[in-house]
Amino acid sequence: MHVPDGFLDAPTSVATGAVAAAGVAVALRKAQDELDERTAPLAGLTAAFVFAVQMLNFPVGVGTSGHLMGGALAAVLVGPWTAVLCLSVVLLVQALLFADGGLTALGTNITLIGMTTVVVGWIVTRAVLAVLPRRPACVVPASALGALVSVPVAALVFVLLFAVGGQADLSLGALTATMAGWHVLIGIGEAVITALTVSAVVSVRPDLVHAARPLRAPLRLRRADGSLVDAEPVAASRQARTGRRDTRSLLLGGGVVALLLAGVVSFFASGDPDGLEYVAEDEGFLDTARDHAFGDFALADYGEVGGIPVGLAGILGVLVVVAVGVLLFRAVRGRSSARQHEDAAR
Repeated sequence: MHVPDGFLDAPTSVATGAVAAAGVAVALRKAQDELDERTAPLAGLTAAFVFAVQMLNFPVGVGTSGHLMGGALAAVLVGPWTAVLCLSVVLLVQALLFADGGLTALGTNITLIGMTTVVVGWIVTRAVLAVLPRRPACVVPASALGALVSVPVAALVFVLLFAVGGQADLSLGALTATMAGWHVLIGIGEAVITALTVSAVVSVRPDLVHAARPLRAPLRLRRADGSLVDAEPVAASRQARTGRRDTRSLLLGGGVVALLLAGVVSFFASGDPDGLEYVAEDEGFLDTARDHAFGDFALADYGEVGGIPVGLAGILGVLVVVAVGVLLFRAVRGRSSARQHEDAAR
């Protein structure tokens, strides 16, 4: 649901840009509490994975497709504040390198995809976890429901924005019904992808899944007499060393999966218009979209304009997102460490 330039008027676009800038600024500060030396690389991988899967449009109806938004998935894996940064990096790279999502609509897309889906997905996930048994495995169904709900809510927020600054005069009731209907179907696909991804990570490293950490039982040792005691520092240190090896394996495996999805599986993605584009054509406001300023670049539309194979464009995109994401998250983590040292020195 990448909004192009032209769907919304300038004042509305400026307003959503201000909302997005404020949200990213707060996320930069709050993410310092979510990131550490283990989770910063995972955040970069999460951004790259979301970018790769967003290239894979799946059919949801006759002539319509959808793709992952990734807000709930990222929030569950790395925390809601870091998730806002992950999605913002993805949307920025898509807009600047691939002409996917308008430049003047970048604030709108961050507000819808990078913030609304994250907030809604996280709130729903936490609400579901509150009534389920306190086990890491319960994060899987909770995140799936959060993903399912987040997509149509983001679609309805777009309808509200269109009611304020839409560039076409049409029935908001019809727009609401069609946007909600198609995006509920897209939300089902989002829920499946989110559940599969979260399940894979929880099964390997539940301690790296942000939403699962409070649900993990503390490390205990059993004495010869059968009683349980807190783990000794030596045992914890051994677990930490093993965890580092597992983390590297997870990052390597996840990186390979992202590259395969963007470089190979993307060739088989549905070519049908996504939910927003389909609704825009059906409701008669598709022609209000303006051409992207970078629409003639070689990588525009993931290489289709410049003749670059979509797989190669996808691989380049994954690498760029990883590089930008890791640098950003390490910088945020560095600021957090510096703040901690200052607090300790006082």
